[in-house]
Amino acid sequence: MAAGTPTLSDGAVTIRPIRVRDARALERELLDNRSWLSKWEATSPYGPTEFDARFSIRSLQAHARAGHGLPFVIEHEGQFAGQLNVSGITYGSLASATLGYWVSERFAGKGVTPAAVALATDHCFFGLGLHRMEICIRPENGPSLRVVEKLGFRYEGLRRRYIHIDGDWRDHFCFALVAEEVRTGVLRRWRDGAVPAANARIPEGDLRAAGLRP
Repeated sequence: MAAGTPTLSDGAVTIRPIRVRDARALERELLDNRSWLSKWEATSPYGPTEFDARFSIRSLQAHARAGHGLPFVIEHEGQFAGQLNVSGITYGSLASATLGYWVSERFAGKGVTPAAVALATDHCFFGLGLHRMEICIRPENGPSLRVVEKLGFRYEGLRRRYIHIDGDWRDHFCFALVAEEVRTGVLRRWRDGAVPAANARIPEGDLRAAGLRP
């Protein structure tokens, strides 16, 4: 078990520490969902690299032991549904981290991702004492944009050619929350229907700059 990574649940959704024995399930889900996930996967600007699930999991666990990350498996009713990683954990005057995630296509639309993101964000705020959580999303990734809209992550701006994804440097929209905005928790605010509707709204100028408007 990755040190410091908890198991958290909300109804049918659980996030738990990733384990080396998850390698086979991870490989199977990535292969079965290749067409669903490939356009959102981080790639290397230096050329193709071979994916080794066990090495990847051990690397995530090493970052967790060093206090820099929280690597989760997302489960729905006990089934492996995807991954969620909290990375770049920084304490002190910054006290922040970044969230990234994916789920298999067959679990899309079941509320799995927002529940997982809310659970992880609440743990980072109230369990770890972090102050700011950030999610960066490609402008074309409609399902992920709906996640931050549901949870009320606040839009902060367009980051040009920010991450190498699917073979090229891609623009990303940046969203964030700080702890003072969700004193009762992200999950509770969402479940209570109290999310500010305009938080994740993207200005027309940024939509045009990202190529989503003429």
